[in-house]
Amino acid sequence: MTGENDRKRVILALRALLIMIGAMTGIIAEVGTAAAQAKAPCKEMRKIKIGVSVAPPNVVHTPVYVARDLGIFKSRCIDAEIVEFEGGSSAANLAAVTQGQAVASINATAISQGLKAKQFWGMAPRLPHAYMVSEEIKTAVDLKGKRLSATGGGVGGFNWVMGREVLKTAGLKVDDVQFISQATAGRLPGLLAGQLNGVALHPEDVHLAQKEKPGLHVLVDLSKLMPKYFFNAYGAADSMLAKDRAMVRDVATSLIEANRVIYNQKEKVIPIMVEATKKPQEAVGFSYDYLVKNCVWSVNTGFSRERTEWSIDNGIENSDIQTDKKPSYEQVVDIKLGEEALKAAGGPTKIRGCSD
Repeated sequence: MTGENDRKRVILALRALLIMIGAMTGIIAEVGTAAAQAKAPCKEMRKIKIGVSVAPPNVVHTPVYVARDLGIFKSRCIDAEIVEFEGGSSAANLAAVTQGQAVASINATAISQGLKAKQFWGMAPRLPHAYMVSEEIKTAVDLKGKRLSATGGGVGGFNWVMGREVLKTAGLKVDDVQFISQATAGRLPGLLAGQLNGVALHPEDVHLAQKEKPGLHVLVDLSKLMPKYFFNAYGAADSMLAKDRAMVRDVATSLIEANRVIYNQKEKVIPIMVEATKKPQEAVGFSYDYLVKNCVWSVNTGFSRERTEWSIDNGIENSDIQTDKKPSYEQVVDIKLGEEALKAAGGPTKIRGCSD
């Protein structure tokens, strides 16, 4: 009887081994096929224009340059042309998206106002800026009658919106100050020259401003003033999503991969950032460290229902969005496309505690 039981156990063990070998063979075949597909030469390079919200870009805007210069776009058969705009809310930026000429930064306000497009990747969910002011400005009340920046689209543009939020903390209105429209490249020089008394600056420019003119100082950390504000998300026209959805998805996947390289390979990306921004390496390194430490760049899709809906409500509160035209989260974000891109990038992960 014992011999019979031993024989049965051996047979069962052999069957289990055969099943395991068969499963492993299938997995190896799938991996081999996937690897072959990944290494297969491109039938054609798909051309697309990708917008950047600032000319020249700030450090936070450089993932597209990283994806291009490290061959990440190319590995997915994408021939990307980078186009620099004077602000994500500028007429040129929005027109390029509307006409399906480029993918670029768009927000919920533009969508509520009739832009037929959706966000497909959140590049940087968190605000990286500080509101920097001239030496005589001690509190927000002191901004009354002063000259504030309206770069990045003029009235309704990013710097104008940030200035308005700072003024609100002191009970001031936009009519209580003078907003100055100028090219995005003029933000830091304008503050240094005394042409501006207040401007939202990126970390590298805060570093340079304090080094050049120590009296200049940070009045407000905008990420603390508006912790739920959604800073920057890329979008595409509905027409482009209908016609070239696979390409847009591959662009999103490439950009997710670029952000992950940024977090993991500082020495490889800093030279690219220096070249793109035209800023000193010391300032770029300072900004890089700040952005990584504060999880400004996304590591996954970057999307957050809470942030998007808060930003929509903030737009309604400020009359940027009409109540009867309030968009839903699903009207702003192409959730499915973002999830497809994330899956192609290997699925969700966490890097240095950052998980957006």
